[in-house]
Amino acid sequence: MIKQATLNELDKLAELFDKYRVFYGKTTDIEESRTFLRERIKNEESIIYLAMKDDEVDTIMGFVQLYPIFTSVGLKRQWLLNDLYVDPAFRRKGIGEKLLSKAEELSRQTASAGILLETAHNNTGAQQLYEKYGYNKDEDHYYYFLAT
Repeated sequence: MIKQATLNELDKLAELFDKYRVFYGKTTDIEESRTFLRERIKNEESIIYLAMKDDEVDTIMGFVQLYPIFTSVGLKRQWLLNDLYVDPAFRRKGIGEKLLSKAEELSRQTASAGILLETAHNNTGAQQLYEKYGYNKDEDHYYYFLAT
């Protein structure tokens, strides 16, 4: 079952979100993860979908978090798929595809221009999933970042 996250799932989501951050080399910090997610949900700053185990509704198998952005050139909303994570115990069961499908549904329902994402060069598993699902690797643009 895929459902939108609410504050009711915050504790379980924070645990999985912390695993996601550790996967990307960050130090574990469940309290900060909880605080971060609480603010996103409470302030409606992102949409988070959860893949829940049907027979254990308190078990979150994975999540996707999307932020609204806009394309000035295209004069439309876009969605930034910032986070996608499936617990290793539930991988290779189609959970990632279901979460991507829900993200696509949101994009279509909001008449957005599409979904933008980035992933690490060495995250080949995610790259394969995205490409299998129809995402195209952008070969035309460079992305820059300014740490402040």
